[in-house]
Amino acid sequence: MLHPSWEEYATQLANAEEQELEKVITEICQKAAVNLHKDASVFIGRDTRPSSKKLSQSVIDGIQVLGGQYHDYGLVTTPQLHYMVCCQNTQGQYGKATLEGYYEKLSKAFMELIKQSHCSGEFQRHLKIDCANGIGALKLSEMKPYFPQEVLFHIYNDGTKEKLNHLCGADFVKVHQKPPGGLDMKPNERCCSFDGDADRIVYYYKDTADHFHLIDGDKIATLISIFLKELLAKVKQDFKMAVVQTAYANGNSTRYLQETLKVPVHCVKTGVKHLHHKAQEFDVGVYFEANGHGTVLFSKAAETKIRQLVKEEKDNEKREAAKMLENMIDLINQTVGDAVSDMLLIEAILALKGLSVQQWDALYADLPNRLLKVQVADRRVIGTTDAERRALTPPGLQEKIDALVQKHRLSRAFVRPSGTEDVVRIYAEADTQENADALAHEVSLAVFHLAGGKGAPPQPI
Repeated sequence: MLHPSWEEYATQLANAEEQELEKVITEICQKAAVNLHKDASVFIGRDTRPSSKKLSQSVIDGIQVLGGQYHDYGLVTTPQLHYMVCCQNTQGQYGKATLEGYYEKLSKAFMELIKQSHCSGEFQRHLKIDCANGIGALKLSEMKPYFPQEVLFHIYNDGTKEKLNHLCGADFVKVHQKPPGGLDMKPNERCCSFDGDADRIVYYYKDTADHFHLIDGDKIATLISIFLKELLAKVKQDFKMAVVQTAYANGNSTRYLQETLKVPVHCVKTGVKHLHHKAQEFDVGVYFEANGHGTVLFSKAAETKIRQLVKEEKDNEKREAAKMLENMIDLINQTVGDAVSDMLLIEAILALKGLSVQQWDALYADLPNRLLKVQVADRRVIGTTDAERRALTPPGLQEKIDALVQKHRLSRAFVRPSGTEDVVRIYAEADTQENADALAHEVSLAVFHLAGGKGAPPQPI
């Protein structure tokens, strides 16, 4: 993942006028101490959107003008391209920098894990996958021959009929709390949705009363954490494990992780880059945003020790647990959130633990919550601290939020400015949906009056 210091350079480059471009590039090279005599190698990939081919060609033109080398992988998911770069930068230690290498590594680790499942014979492996009419459908179809026939992945919204993300995909399902179009759900069937570039995933099902149940990134992180904690306890090594969340994580997920699982939880600012960098501080760092983007990171020391235990450990239980951890390391795409990798990991854990989707969902009940936004004249009037959970400015806003939160049970609320538009985003949760809605509305009114709201005041939900 790009180091945060390079974001400033990327912004400078994006904002440079054409006649200034060469000067800006030279300045960046000097500041970053780039060795211009070293061969530059760029990996390129694109998705299925009509604009991708032209954009990809523009990148190739730019590389050739500057005398660089490139490898065009053509149609790939975003996580697959991250994987290729990591393979190249580790001189092949992470894997083979080809699509076949990606498919082989993940499918082999998945099948090795499933082999260790005691109920593998009778465990239902039907899974319906909504691919958001995106690149994920194409790549998952390519991957199908790498699995045995009993692994039944059914692909929907494959891009042959409808537009990308139209009434489908992880974001649609999460925001609207309903199943995607183009996927016929039967009661208690396990289903999941990718987003358009296949780096996010959410699960869901309908119960026998036809109620829709969403299993988002918080519950995915919880399932993975339960399994990891059990395995780490069996190998009896002093590994530091933690879960990294943002302020948007449901309060009951944080409580369950801290109080029931006894796993340390750290909260960081919104954005995958913040979660990823925090997770790197631990031997085993699990991170997921509520929207389903996330992965697991293993420190080099932890990975080396685990692989050593597989080879040398005499105790059967310890060695078996280490073997499972080793397969998890190979199955997880540690470079970035990857819907395909995450899906295989979840399916393996459910099989190994003999859990149904309903049992997984029942680990804890989400607190009712509400997301709102308020238009303001200038979003920069909102300043935040404590991983965006508290407002520093404008004066009096945080005190008002604190007073409003006191009125409801199990409640909390926070506000943060949008990164792209003059909008303030509001999140509230409480013991009932009615109270969560009321709290969100009261906070939105406070933002409107204290932070320069535009247009008519927010109306009750």
